[in-house]
Amino acid sequence: MSKRDYYEVLGVTKGASKDEIKKAYRKQALKYHPDKNPGDKDAEEKFKEAAEAYEVLSNDEKRARYDQFGHAGMNGGGFGGGFGGGMTMEDIFSSFGDIFGDAFGGAFGSRRGGSRSRAVNKGSNLRLKVKLTLEEFAHGAEKRVKVNKYVTCTTCHGSGAASDSDVTTCSACKGTGHTTRVMNTILGQMQTTSPCHVCGGEGKTITKKCPKCYGEGIVQAEEVIPLSIPAGLAPGMQLSVTGKGNAARRGGINGDLIVVIDEEPHDELIREGNDLIYNLFISIPDAILGSNVEVPTIEGKVRIKIDPGTQGGKILRLRGKGLPDVNGYGKGDLLVNVNVWIPKNLTREELKAFEQYRSSSTFTPKPDADDKGFFDRVKNYFS
Repeated sequence: MSKRDYYEVLGVTKGASKDEIKKAYRKQALKYHPDKNPGDKDAEEKFKEAAEAYEVLSNDEKRARYDQFGHAGMNGGGFGGGFGGGMTMEDIFSSFGDIFGDAFGGAFGSRRGGSRSRAVNKGSNLRLKVKLTLEEFAHGAEKRVKVNKYVTCTTCHGSGAASDSDVTTCSACKGTGHTTRVMNTILGQMQTTSPCHVCGGEGKTITKKCPKCYGEGIVQAEEVIPLSIPAGLAPGMQLSVTGKGNAARRGGINGDLIVVIDEEPHDELIREGNDLIYNLFISIPDAILGSNVEVPTIEGKVRIKIDPGTQGGKILRLRGKGLPDVNGYGKGDLLVNVNVWIPKNLTREELKAFEQYRSSSTFTPKPDADDKGFFDRVKNYFS
């Protein structure tokens, strides 16, 4: 089943402000909140869908990638910007507890008073540069990258404790992750809530630490991550692999892997947006008499016709032989820039043959309206 557009999920326009997105999410969260719809799986899925949309659209970087690539850039073949299938309801509450607090108030206080208000550790994001060839830009690519990062400890499964019995509820905050302090002031009693200083807001303490990770729940290791890169990207674009950054301490939310796209230079073709440029060199006889020559494309060699009398600097356009657009709006073109090669070392007989044409009126330059300057031709082709 294909994912719905995130803007459609929240019921906002593409140009909506952050406040409008936040208000729309609160509205959806109120409507489909599990406490309000107990046992309703459809409501729970819509609640998660709204949380996923908000997680992307509330983040400037992820929103920019989504606006540029759509779902292809966020979760196609392993890339993700939302919760996908990896996050639980508790993760959602942990991430967006501040939004739920004002929206639900006392109506859903029992859930807020529990694990939702505990501190949740978050792993840091990682950045990785991946170079693509022009062929990979054109067709997409499946790659595997090796990343040195923090991963979940396999001995304690991320808990940080030597065994399950070595994790206890914090005695200071009774498992809530926060402590409340009441102060008497001239204005009356004031109540403040802050993270528990004993457990750091996690609501639990470890009596005996894991011998492998020393209570952190994470260790350094190498991981091979598969990347499914869509066609049509450009150098400098970024893709995000959700949850493949550094693992979080003691079972928190993992960071993301940010993949920065770079270009591997091609031996013959030069990229200009979605267009490709090839510098073709032909001989003086071929320029005068015409010829058929081969030029490279990302699909292989093709033959093109050089008309008699072709001037140096002429640009031939091969439509649809460039790179695809990431949003599916067709392909660019291949622009063949014709250069007439002037030999530097001629034999005496060759020089003598050309000398007789020096005074010929046929060889006197007579440019017409079609023989524009190089920059004018380039401007026309890219305008």
